[in-house]
Amino acid sequence: MSARIPPLHLIYAFEAVVRHSSFSKAADELNVTRSTISHRIQTLEKLLNTILFERTTRKLNLSATGASYYLAVKEALLSLDNLNKINSHNRYKKTITISSPPTFANIYLLPRLKDFLDQHPDIEIAIEIAKSQLDYEISKVDFDIRYGSGVYLGMQSRQISRDTIFPVASPYYVKSKNIRQPRDLENCDFLRSYLEPWSSWFTQAHLDWKEPTQGHRFEDLSLLYHAAQNSWGVALARESLVKKQINQGTLVQLFDITAKPHFQYYAIIDPRKNLSDEAVMFIEWLCRT
Repeated sequence: MSARIPPLHLIYAFEAVVRHSSFSKAADELNVTRSTISHRIQTLEKLLNTILFERTTRKLNLSATGASYYLAVKEALLSLDNLNKINSHNRYKKTITISSPPTFANIYLLPRLKDFLDQHPDIEIAIEIAKSQLDYEISKVDFDIRYGSGVYLGMQSRQISRDTIFPVASPYYVKSKNIRQPRDLENCDFLRSYLEPWSSWFTQAHLDWKEPTQGHRFEDLSLLYHAAQNSWGVALARESLVKKQINQGTLVQLFDITAKPHFQYYAIIDPRKNLSDEAVMFIEWLCRT
């Protein structure tokens, strides 16, 4: 056979004839005349220097060479079709780039994100991890998710979370310390974080206690919760981040007393940026999820 690759219109004609086992049906599909299809097959055979069909009066059969060539053609056309789908898929994807604290991205956002992406298959998400949770610096992403007060000079903010906080501990720790009422915490190890001060919960529980100054300290909430799961002490937690552990029984909410936390999660938007419709839609989804 010649090494020259035949023109695609000849290959398409050949594939259609084989698939339909008919010159006429192939002509109808390709919107050309039967004689044009016949001419294209003859031209293809000349270029390949081989006979592709065994022509009889009643039936159209592939020759042995034609059958082998058809398998190669079918695979090549499938590859071209897949490549076209990939290019088309990527060409029209709209990317939303956000930065987020690691705990929020891991525990809160990722489990919920598939629902949004299933509803909007033309959107893809890029997540960058924020270096700081309470401080804010202008970044190059579409918008930022930050854990804090929601007040940032020159920025617009939309509140995402509306959590309350409550103490949690492992079942083993609860049993070993015989925790039954809030004052029993006096003999417990307080797990601390600047991100989740104890003072507001102490007030709600009518405990005249100062903010703990001793005890293991973690500046990532997921680490704080893992420490509590491993019986290091009692931690303050929020339902949106520990619901799974409570349902699984690895953490126990100690009391029904809850408090309003100092901080929540916010979408922080630079008003100087021209947000895409997709980014605006994503923020709206985040704030009602």
